[in-house]
Amino acid sequence: MKSHGKSFASTIPHLPAIAGFCMTHDASDFAGLRVAAFESRRAAEMARLIEKRGGVASVSPSMREVSLESNPEAIDFAHRLLSGQVDVVILNTGVGTRCLVEQVQKHVGRQRFLESLSDVTTIARGPKPTAVLRELGMAPSYVAPEPNTWRELLATVDAHVPVANMTVGVQEYGLPNASLVAGLEARGATVIPVTVYRWELPEDTGPLAENIRAIAEGQRDVLLFTSAQQITNLLALADQLQLRKSLIKGLERTVVVSIGPTTSEALRQAGLPVDLEPEHPKMGHLVAAAAQHGRRLLARKRDVSAALRGQSDEPPKPPTDQPWYDSPFMKACRREPTDRVPIWLMRQAGRYMPEYRAVRSKTTFLELCKNPALCAEVMLTAVQRLGVDAAIIFSDLLPILEPMGMQLEFAPNEGPVIHNPLRQPADVDRLLELDSVDSLDFVMQTVRLTRRDLPGEIPLIGFAGAPFTLASYAIEGGASRTYLNTKTLMYRDEAAWNEMMGRLARSIIRYVNAQVAAGAQAIQLFDSWVGCLGADDYRRYVLPHMQAILAAVTPGVPVINFATGNPALLPLLSAAGGAVIGVDWRIRLDDAWQAVGYDKAVQGNLDPAVLLADREEIRRRAKDVLQQAAGRPGHIFNLGHGVLQQTPVDNAVALVDAVHEYGPAR
Repeated sequence: MKSHGKSFASTIPHLPAIAGFCMTHDASDFAGLRVAAFESRRAAEMARLIEKRGGVASVSPSMREVSLESNPEAIDFAHRLLSGQVDVVILNTGVGTRCLVEQVQKHVGRQRFLESLSDVTTIARGPKPTAVLRELGMAPSYVAPEPNTWRELLATVDAHVPVANMTVGVQEYGLPNASLVAGLEARGATVIPVTVYRWELPEDTGPLAENIRAIAEGQRDVLLFTSAQQITNLLALADQLQLRKSLIKGLERTVVVSIGPTTSEALRQAGLPVDLEPEHPKMGHLVAAAAQHGRRLLARKRDVSAALRGQSDEPPKPPTDQPWYDSPFMKACRREPTDRVPIWLMRQAGRYMPEYRAVRSKTTFLELCKNPALCAEVMLTAVQRLGVDAAIIFSDLLPILEPMGMQLEFAPNEGPVIHNPLRQPADVDRLLELDSVDSLDFVMQTVRLTRRDLPGEIPLIGFAGAPFTLASYAIEGGASRTYLNTKTLMYRDEAAWNEMMGRLARSIIRYVNAQVAAGAQAIQLFDSWVGCLGADDYRRYVLPHMQAILAAVTPGVPVINFATGNPALLPLLSAAGGAVIGVDWRIRLDDAWQAVGYDKAVQGNLDPAVLLADREEIRRRAKDVLQQAAGRPGHIFNLGHGVLQQTPVDNAVALVDAVHEYGPAR
């Protein structure tokens, strides 16, 4: 499985319509939805935009910017600028730019300050500080592009302003931006933060309190956030009203729309869902996107909540009545005898298939992963082409990390990159436990669509990354050969390590159980990187968390516990739990099963590279694995890892045919 990262906003155009949901209104119309917003300076304009789109507007100002009356730091910065000690100035907000000039002009002179500012490189974080500079008779040297976050500021620095050994003044917007400061310092700059105002609650908190009560009581359908500070103030007033818990539950029932990445990050850090971002971080685009997708997202959230509570309109049929229940795959999971050995292949829908490449030529990998209809299509095509006995959803190991606060990017030719890795014990607090699967509903939609269109007798497997592998991605920031940063944190601060693994484990439980609720018959946990550990370290640092996950998966759902890289871990994988233990190719299957114990089913374990050989060798190697299984009930044939990109499709088909032809060795 490949990994990726992208804002959930990219999934919205691909959401299928909810069956039976009325679509008689204009698709871009709120159609009477109750919309709350927290804009302050442009509150009246926000209300007009909502009402123009057919919404019932409840706009409550949530914050005010209070200029610092005494600001020696800003005055000191001005003196440094005038004396040539500052090389670059970053202006983050229009209000802050104006406040900075007003606060220093009485001490150094307005014109002298502006002339000195004109003499250095200035970078504006978007159109608002740019507009204020123009009012002052200046133009910025550079303007960070949309979505105008600290990442775009750093990208602008990298492209135009080598800041090594330079002094950079940063006009803060209310609160320091630790990521921006750290990024500048990592590039060799000396940073001077300049705070010019603070945020406070509005003088009249009555309208905001009214909105908080309404959200808590389920009387709002859509919430629009236009700044990160709005979340802080909303929660602060909810605390004063002793309504925080009720507010958070209300937020889980509403559609939460964020104007851009910075606001989304603040919502996730507060443990709140983010359902939608507009394509452009502007108020008009925010309202338009919310109007277009609000009704569908609201129906979806209610659908997910009902599924997780088991409150569907029709009670589910007992599993024994389902056509997949007595399939060869499910019987093997239960270690029951089968007429043929079931087979499926990890990465069976992938780049080795021309049908997959045809789909990929029309979209990016990230867009594909967040497009449920295409994900279902590529897996269904693979199942039909190969003739396998089970399907696994086409998805990715890492989406779960996005709503947990990790900033993911899937870079061409580099694989997954995490821009805010967790390197120090204190960083663990930035990893947010997943309290809701709403932001991952594209995965649940993939499960539903794939299950709907699969032949009834073919089981569907959901999956997740195991906590060690996810933790390693979050700590290393991408692929690694040594896992140096992961092991450093693990060995130096076991309490921080266990806190991280606990948050991941509980999040994985919610994630996989949501996939089961959406229609998956089995779950596979991928621990692709855990083979870097020895048995003692696995027992101490990983085993308790795996046991917690495997004990909490929906009862009756078989779990395949799969790890690669170290066959010595097999007895511990068995001790962790799961009906089936996945085995890689680095050990004979008979030796592996003995290590696992015959009270478990096993899956594996042909070397993926064998599929690059000729058909005769493929058949010989397949027969060898089957003979090692010795006809014992509970063997699921698979590769020891995913299908390689260079594999001829006909060779994969030949493997499936050979396994079906030979059957259980007697």
